[in-house]
Amino acid sequence: MEKIRYFKYFYSNKWHDPDTKTWFDSENPSTGDVWAKVPDCGITDIENAVKAAKMAFYEGSWGKLMPAERGRYLRRIGDVISKNASRIGKIETTDNGKLPKQITPSLKEGAWLLDSWYYYAGMCDKFEGRLIPAEMPNMHNYMNWEPFGVVAQILPWNSPIGTLIWKLAPCLAAGNTVVLKPSEQASCSILELMDILLKADLPPGVLNVVTGYGPSTGEPLIDHPDVRMVSFTGGKNGGQAAAKIASKQTKPIVMELGGKSPHIVLPDADLDLAVNGVASGIFPAGGQSCISGSRLLIHKSIIEKFTEKLVELVKKAIVGDPLDPKTQIGPIANKNHYEKILKNISSAVEAGHKLILDGRMECRDKGYYIGPTIFKDVPNSSSLAQNEIFGPVVSTESWDEEYDAIEKANDTIYGLAAGIWSSDTTKAMRIADKIEAGTVYINNYFNAATQSPVGGFKQSGYGRENGWEGMRCFMQTKSVWLSTNPSQADPFA
Repeated sequence: MEKIRYFKYFYSNKWHDPDTKTWFDSENPSTGDVWAKVPDCGITDIENAVKAAKMAFYEGSWGKLMPAERGRYLRRIGDVISKNASRIGKIETTDNGKLPKQITPSLKEGAWLLDSWYYYAGMCDKFEGRLIPAEMPNMHNYMNWEPFGVVAQILPWNSPIGTLIWKLAPCLAAGNTVVLKPSEQASCSILELMDILLKADLPPGVLNVVTGYGPSTGEPLIDHPDVRMVSFTGGKNGGQAAAKIASKQTKPIVMELGGKSPHIVLPDADLDLAVNGVASGIFPAGGQSCISGSRLLIHKSIIEKFTEKLVELVKKAIVGDPLDPKTQIGPIANKNHYEKILKNISSAVEAGHKLILDGRMECRDKGYYIGPTIFKDVPNSSSLAQNEIFGPVVSTESWDEEYDAIEKANDTIYGLAAGIWSSDTTKAMRIADKIEAGTVYINNYFNAATQSPVGGFKQSGYGRENGWEGMRCFMQTKSVWLSTNPSQADPFA
């Protein structure tokens, strides 16, 4: 049995034992065995991390840097990460079961995710102020972009490093300092990254990490009076709780939450293309992505053929150990979520929905494995079609008229993503214009780019990550009025 690894938490470029003197277990989801211990940080630990971030912003060198200098630090971060991509990927795979091929390549030179550091490095000195043409003589009104100060970033367990880069690169580029709180279900790759980033020689306090549970660590971090802005990625319930806490001090919060994304397949669609796209958009990651397309809205004339092709394709998927090169679908990231998915599948069966491919056949004695699961003819009003399962589970429903497909697609509290499959581009674009979602894919799915903003409509969140909008969310504007001929009349004359 391998020796259990003990992690510490991180602030001011140093490692520290938690003041609580307690750690919690991290399991390897491929086996269910405990492989690491993670600090259970409390109020004192949070205070230390926030104080370090505040000092770096107001008194340290970071807050005094010129924008171009911040850009040089971001380039250095990108260089360091690319040289340690395999090390980061190995830890994340051990911690949450994600396949190495879904992590490591994206952190190497030339990959779009890694390029986020260089993209925002170049953007650091591109946020120019402007002169506002106020209709007042002898008066100059100009606007500046400024950072918030200390930002709390709350990360999910399904893709910790990827989510961190989306948040951290624009946040640092904007000039903020950061206290990170990874999910208690997947903290280790973030802690490992801090050790790697010591080689980037960031000033002390710019990056800090506290670990622990939502109520005991996340909530007091968000509530800390010196935290000026919050960025949250996670489930709808967690996001609502975070927003409620932030609202007490009127803190801005950017939230990327859950989804129940539809695929609309038109009768003129290339079926092989659509089947491959639908399968790629949910199953390889085990459905553990907020934009997973789990509601399949298929035209009635092709639904039988489409469903047959989908079952035939995904039955071939190899579910297993993420470290085995042959594996195509790894384990569910943690025991709690594994049991939740199984409960959802059982509830759907009990509700009378037709189960035509049962992923529970992949369950085994050790590890948290569930294979692709497909339900047929599921009404959009059902719990299965409305609630985010965040697992390898899809449901199909037929439609007849175009308006019906659009109505079904929008009939959800979520609005994160959607897919449209049609050989008629004009028709697909017309439908896309009517879909209530932050990202719409036409004849493709699951793509992303640093330049392209990501975010949700409705209860899938607000604010955006990536692109120009992703950096703007971490900045605030200041309007300055300058008189070129100072005069002020006596108001009481």
